[in-house]
Amino acid sequence: MIDKSKVFVYPKDVSAFGFDWGKLSLTVAPEVNGAVRFSGGVVDLPSGKGHTRHNHPGAEEIIFVISGHGEQMVEDEKGNPVVDKVGPGCTIYVPESRFHSTLNTGDGAMQLFVVYSPAGPELGLRELPDFRLLPPGQ
Repeated sequence: MIDKSKVFVYPKDVSAFGFDWGKLSLTVAPEVNGAVRFSGGVVDLPSGKGHTRHNHPGAEEIIFVISGHGEQMVEDEKGNPVVDKVGPGCTIYVPESRFHSTLNTGDGAMQLFVVYSPAGPELGLRELPDFRLLPPGQ
């Protein structure tokens, strides 16, 4: 249910998309609070886990590392993988439709904040075979 008055949202207050590699808690999205131009939320990756190479056709993405350390891959304009080590405070820009992946290489959890523009590509994650909807607080 959309609640346009939800301007202060914690990950624990919304349902999360659970996967074998971690979870995504959408805190800003059309279906959460009526956002129309973008969506975003918190990604939690356990140590040694990450999401494999994928893209979001027609959408740009921003990934901000809140905590933890990992390896981020973003393909260049010719499709060549560019990999770098990332940690707290790093912002990763994923150009429109570009393939990318993230792997938590640290000993502890890795937490990211992601933004998709336009909103919508994150809903495609519901089609993945390991998708499960987690109730708020899990």
